[in-house]
Amino acid sequence: MAGNRQLPLDLLLVAGLVILTDIFVLVPVLSGSFLRTILGLLLVLFLPGYALTGALLPAKKDLEGIERALLSLGLSIAIVPLMGLGMNYTDWGIREVPVLAGLSIFTLIMCGATYYRRLQLPDAEAFEVPFKASVLALKAELLEGHGSGVDRAFSILLIILVLASIGSLAYVIGNPKEGEAFTEFYILGPEGMAENYPTNYTPGDSGTVMVGIANHEHRTVDYTMELRLENSPLPLPENQKYVSLEDNTSWKEPVTFTPPLEGKNMKLEFLLFNDTEKNIPYRNVHLWINVTKET
Repeated sequence: MAGNRQLPLDLLLVAGLVILTDIFVLVPVLSGSFLRTILGLLLVLFLPGYALTGALLPAKKDLEGIERALLSLGLSIAIVPLMGLGMNYTDWGIREVPVLAGLSIFTLIMCGATYYRRLQLPDAEAFEVPFKASVLALKAELLEGHGSGVDRAFSILLIILVLASIGSLAYVIGNPKEGEAFTEFYILGPEGMAENYPTNYTPGDSGTVMVGIANHEHRTVDYTMELRLENSPLPLPENQKYVSLEDNTSWKEPVTFTPPLEGKNMKLEFLLFNDTEKNIPYRNVHLWINVTKET
């Protein structure tokens, strides 16, 4: 047994990243930062698996560095869905804070188990990430004149390219491109299903359909819905509805109407206008209806 030993830097770094992720997710002022996305990806895709790998394979001889990293990634991808599946059967459910707490606690416990397992091994056999040796080697390569000037120039250029790539990736993750702006507009039958639409009427009969609008325009939109039969507006007040929706919100309500004309295969249109174009329908759906006297 090796006795007491300083907490390894890699475990300190993992624990620090877990705590930092919790802070960036839970503190409202920080939750909008792109760093939250980067830290969240690390917590989901790497840190739990790295801590578990350390607890299962604490010795240097168990795995090489690149194999350890790949196993950490694979285990994390397995751990997160299993944890979500377990939480789905609890009162907490699969929500952000419970999942964050579960992953954080699991990772920190595994860090403790890793430290304990490494303590059982001699210093020379316990796995550690050679941060200090890597820094010293890099310093010797770049600053102390080892190797030719061309080699040092390529090394510096490589470091700049790696840092630029990491910065670009962080920017892309933190500032995702907005998807296409669009609005969903649809009608359903009276039971809220895409069936049993009321299409046959006698004069004076009323019909009801469920109308739905979902805003994905990346902004708040004021919508106006208008009903027309054979291109003629239905009488007010059932002719028009006004709906204001914030981005990524929806509206669905029953709409009742009374066809004012008699005829067969008449086109009943539901026209949706947005706040930027008042004369040309932005979206439209329709039904073919019959209004006939009973014989």
